[in-house]
Parts: sequence; structure tokens; C-alpha cells
Amino acid sequence: MTKLDVITIGRSSVDLYGAQVGGRLEDMVSFNKYIGGSPTNMAAGTARLGLKSALITRVGDEHMGRFIVEQLQREGVDTRGVVTDKNRLTALVLLGIRDESQFPLIFYRENCADMAICEDDIDPAFIAESGCVTVTGTHLSHPQTEAAVLKALNVARANGSRTALDIDYRPNLWGLAGHGDGEERFIESKAVTAKLQSSLHLFDLIVGTEEEFHIAGGSIDTLTALKAVRGCSEAMLVCKRGPMGASAFADKIPASLDDGITGPGFPIEVFNVLGAGDGFMSGLLRGWLTDQPWETTLTWANACGAFAVSRHGCAPAYPSWDELQWFLENGSAYKALRKDVLLEHVHWATNRDKRQGPVEIADLRNSNADDQVDFNGAGFIADWDSHRDLMYRAIDWDGWIGRTTKPGVTDFREWPLAHRAVCPVGSASKDDLLKTCRAARVQGLEVMLELSNNQAGRLPELLEGGIWPDYWVLPTNAVAAQCELLLQKDPWCRGVYCAGGPGDEHPAILGTIWSPKSQN
Repeated sequence: MTKLDVITIGRSSVDLYGAQVGGRLEDMVSFNKYIGGSPTNMAAGTARLGLKSALITRVGDEHMGRFIVEQLQREGVDTRGVVTDKNRLTALVLLGIRDESQFPLIFYRENCADMAICEDDIDPAFIAESGCVTVTGTHLSHPQTEAAVLKALNVARANGSRTALDIDYRPNLWGLAGHGDGEERFIESKAVTAKLQSSLHLFDLIVGTEEEFHIAGGSIDTLTALKAVRGCSEAMLVCKRGPMGASAFADKIPASLDDGITGPGFPIEVFNVLGAGDGFMSGLLRGWLTDQPWETTLTWANACGAFAVSRHGCAPAYPSWDELQWFLENGSAYKALRKDVLLEHVHWATNRDKRQGPVEIADLRNSNADDQVDFNGAGFIADWDSHRDLMYRAIDWDGWIGRTTKPGVTDFREWPLAHRAVCPVGSASKDDLLKTCRAARVQGLEVMLELSNNQAGRLPELLEGGIWPDYWVLPTNAVAAQCELLLQKDPWCRGVYCAGGPGDEHPAILGTIWSPKSQN
């Protein structure tokens, strides 16, 4: 019996995305850091959709390599196949959003770790655990990585597992374009066409844009190219057609692309096309590997691609399974999905760190006992100014770090991602609380709001005002009634903590007394 649904193989990088939109990459001054590389994106995307996914790649023995592994684990991806390469650096990519059609990017991949994948990295026993092996075209471009990919494919086929190819053609990565032409998506090459066609027979599913089928089929006429690919492979062919969705072909290629199997498209604003194909592929794999009808599979794929096009970044833009189903049922009034506040809340809340949260949190705001503190595996709340040394040490612990802030604060740029913003509600206005919650979320920080004994009655008002933190702290005497309200208004809340001791300004926080999981 297989333990994994899909193993992806190939590129793994850190994407540094320009935070400014509408300008040249030369003029961007700050960047957001995400995991990247098509196979890595697909591993995260399929995990978010509920598949048991794993990745085979290499990363450097440095901070960026560790970031990739840690982020994959947060996403729930099996990282046993990620090799740490002590001799090479993790690949980097700089990306930007200039306008609706220009997305400049620079690949930093000179002798990078993921291009050192070799046959020794392919463990037949690990491959045997999976129902599918999915690869991308880049790793067919070099004899060493090609040998590793072919070994994995042949082992999978011998085991009766499925195989899939995302053509993912980047001329720059085949040595056909210069460093400044990373955005280029198509350059004709008979050598690349021959290389791809030599392995097309190994796949049960082949996916690409029209331009990618042009290179695989050796023709700039899409139907001619598809017929050439069909001559090499019996695979299901899925041709992505941008705003027109996608067409799938199980057998003979018809006279028109419109005659293929299709699913409904989703008319949305084009904000960022980078990584949209990996989101599409994640949805496609979710449908294909669970044996859904192709119309359903293409609907899921198109929707996942729509999410990616409408948001910043690649993997961070992909939906969770709950989010996808919510969107398909409810839709959105916004062409720019990232501006739909409720949908963005569902996105955030259902894509948080998949690992177990804290069991116990101690409040240190009235304590000076830093030297005796070691909350490894648990958590604490402290003030930055009073407990800075403790918080410096705690950043390496496997624990929950709460850092106090105030209503109305909107600048969290200097906060590390491991800190949670803990904010007492007090008499603050809804506007100030909302500003703080949203500003923290923009920086990727979780938020805990504290209601004291005489403030518990404000909870309905705050929830109605769109204030949905990750955690609430409620006084003991208000917990039962308020948790029922939370189930109705914000079922995605991560948990409620119980604060005891009436009259205490900062009472001890003992642990989670409610979360949506406890209702299942």
C-alpha cells in the first residue's frame, strides 16, 4: 500500500519577490521571501489540497536551504527526499511584477544544489511509497539530473505508479537565453525538442502551455505540436490556454482545441502569472490522483490557477482544500481575489503551520525570571523591552513566542516570523484593532487578542467588525458562551485561551480550552 500520493522531483529555490508593484526590477527596494521552483511549489500546493506529497531535490547547507526544508514541513510536505548538499548553494530567483504582461526575473542557479541531483538520490523504496511521480522539464536538460529523473520514472512504472510531466519550459534554464532573459518563455530548439521527445513515452499525463507543447512537439502550430506529442506518447495531454482555461485530450487530437475536454474558467484580474502553472498543476493532480471526472479535475485546476494569478508570490498564493471548496461554493464579488477580505481570511486561516500548536503558555510580563526560563515545546508571552535577551535565546527553541504590542500599531517590519503579536483590547476602537491585526498579517505574523473580565461583552461587536485574530484570550467566566459564538462567526479561529484570576492585569494563561479541531 502506498503511503504517499505524489512525489515531485527537481528544482528548489528561494524566491525573492519584489514587494513594489508596477516598476522595474531595478527600482525595487524590498523583497518577500518564499519557497520556489516548480516541483517545490507543486509539493506545497498538493499538500495544501490534502494530498500526501513529498519532494526529491537538493538544497544548500545554509540558511536558505534550511528555510526551504522548514517551510515545506510547515506545509505538511514529506522532506525525506530533500538532500543537503554541503558543496553547493541553494538556488535563488529574483522576481518582480512590472505590469499585467511583464514579470522580470533573474535565476541564480550557477552550480546550484538542485542541479546536482543524481541517481544515488533516488531511493527505489521511497519511490515505491508513492502512487505518482511528477517531474518537470528542467531536470531533463542535463545528463546527470536526467539520469536521476529517468531512474525514478522507471521505478515508478515498474511499481504500477502513475507518472506526470509538467513541461515547464524555461529557455534560460536550457542555456538558450541570457541571464537577463529569465522571463523568456519560448525559443525554438530542435535539440530541446528531441530531448523531450525521447522521454515522453514514460508519462501517463503531460501538461503544458501552448508554447510548451510547441517545444515538445517541434512546431509553433499548437495542433500540429500536440499531434507530434501524441505520436510519442499515449498520455493524457492537458494544454493550458490562459484565460480560456485548459483542454484535455485522451486520444486522437481533434481539429480544434475547443473540442477537448474542458472545465469552467474563472474571470479574474491578472496580477501575477508567475507560478500560476504550478498552482494549476496542483489542482490537476488533486483531481487526477483521486480519480475525479476530467471536467471536475480541470475545474479545480483552473480555480487554483486563478488564485495564483490574483495574488503575490507563487506557493503562498495557492489555496487549501477547504478554501478551494469554499470558493467554488460561494465565489467572490471581486475580480482581484486578494481584495476579498473574507476569502483572504479563509486563505490565511486554513494555510497556517500544519504542525501541532502549543499546549501551554506562560505569561512573563510581570516576571523578571529570564535566567530560569526554558519553555521549549511550550510558550510564553513577554515584553520586548523587558525580556529582549530571553526572546533572542528563544528564537532557537521549538516553542511559541508571544510579543506584546498595542492597538493601532501598524509597523511590524522588524519582527521575526516566529513572534506572535499579543494585543490587549482594552478600550481600543475597532478601527485600531483592525489595523493592527491586518498589519501583522501582512508580515505573516499570527495575532492574539486579550479580553479582560469587563471587556468580554465586546466579542460579538469585534467579530462583526471583521476582527478575526488567530487566538483569543477570554476570562474564565465568559468562555462557554463566547466559544459558541466563535464557532458561528469565525470557525477558523486557531484557539481560545483561558485567563483566570479576576483583577489580575496579566493573569497566567494555562492553555487552549477550545479550538475548531476539538469540535470534530
